[in-house]
Amino acid sequence: MRTDPTHALPGLDPGPAIAKEISRVAGYEIEDELRAGSSRSGSPGTIAGVDEVGRGAWAGPVVVCAAVTDLTPPPVLQGRGKRTVSLTDSKLLTEAHRASFAEVLPGWLAGHAIGASSPEEIDELGMTEALRRAAVRALESLPVPPDVVILDGKHDFLSRPWRVRCEVKADQRSVTVAAASVLAKVHRDRLMADLDGEFPGYGFADSAGYPSPTHQKTLEESGPTPHHRLSWSYLDDLPRWRHLKKHRDPLAGEGQLSLL
Repeated sequence: MRTDPTHALPGLDPGPAIAKEISRVAGYEIEDELRAGSSRSGSPGTIAGVDEVGRGAWAGPVVVCAAVTDLTPPPVLQGRGKRTVSLTDSKLLTEAHRASFAEVLPGWLAGHAIGASSPEEIDELGMTEALRRAAVRALESLPVPPDVVILDGKHDFLSRPWRVRCEVKADQRSVTVAAASVLAKVHRDRLMADLDGEFPGYGFADSAGYPSPTHQKTLEESGPTPHHRLSWSYLDDLPRWRHLKKHRDPLAGEGQLSLL
């Protein structure tokens, strides 16, 4: 795979922002733009959608899913009456609908894979690098390496050698990213629910490691578990547990940690 930016595929640059309403139902808008931009080559190549979950949590891993479709219409769910539920950003779906989509998406997708970075990696490397590693693990586990990656958001945390198209609200505009969004969310929620049995009281099954009132109260009383991110600033507000805070030493090189 070539890494020279002069060989970037047409369509990677989203161009100037245009004010427009974004549909709550994901389609192939971004994929179609990429395919149109590469029409001279005769093939759009393989397009992977990537989305993450868990970036802002206090506990648990950050999880990334990479998904590839065959550009066919995505599955829909039967709602109440004659209503149907379409694939979109996981945050716009109910928990039950996310679970139902997670059952049917693997059979519809041309390929998908999950990557993760642990709390220890996040503490050691920082979130940007931990997120990049999780995404690379997912992408490298796909059956076929993608030619283009669609990232949800403004920032390219992936970079070379991947050819990347960044788009805000990509999970509402790209079926491929929406599928990745749902699978990443369901995977991580189930993982955190499993931890709830081992560490009761933190509300992991309900909050998935995010700072809910229950989570904060138990943290103050019992301290962090082995699954908490110890470089996070929440420890600054917990006098009993502040000594556990991990600090990255800027003079010792990337990834060096110390307990102060």
